[in-house]
Amino acid sequence: MSMSEERHYEEELSRRKRRERRQTGSRALGGLVEFVVILALSFVLVFGVVRPYIVEAFYIPSESMVPTLMVGDRVLVNKFIYRFTEPRRGDIVVFRSVEGGGEDLIKRVVGTPGDRIAVRDGRLYVNGEPQREPYVNRKFPDHSFFGPERVPPGHVFVMGDNRANSRDSRYFGPVPYGNLEGQAFLLFWPPARIRLL
Repeated sequence: MSMSEERHYEEELSRRKRRERRQTGSRALGGLVEFVVILALSFVLVFGVVRPYIVEAFYIPSESMVPTLMVGDRVLVNKFIYRFTEPRRGDIVVFRSVEGGGEDLIKRVVGTPGDRIAVRDGRLYVNGEPQREPYVNRKFPDHSFFGPERVPPGHVFVMGDNRANSRDSRYFGPVPYGNLEGQAFLLFWPPARIRLL
């Protein structure tokens, strides 16, 4: 190979390497742009659609639902279910406090519209029938008395599972459907207690 051919070959090789470096750099930049776009769309979907309208995580701040839910537990709440169906007895619901302040509370639905609710020495009666409630905290029995009171249309009557330590519809009255945030369906934290509710 002559000197001029060798120089020509080296120049060609150098041009190829520069071209490859530019292509690699533009591919890396394209990959970074793609990642940023995907991240931004995910953020919009999660915080703009999923969290406000579909599913949201809630932290349990009090002992009112012991033993079903403990302080510090985290649950997922289905936020669109009550757009398609009405709450049922036994549902664990998150709702905006009817006492104001914008606080979210979590309790169990024990009465639906038209139900007549009474509590006698801690025992719940719905429409005159004593209720079987295996989820109620038996370690700290409730001896309260309430009612009877009829649940108005478009409302639910809610109580905590820890009846002796729960501020619920016995104190603040039935909860309007409009205050319902959604139904808790999954306990996901701590991992040792993961289960459907």
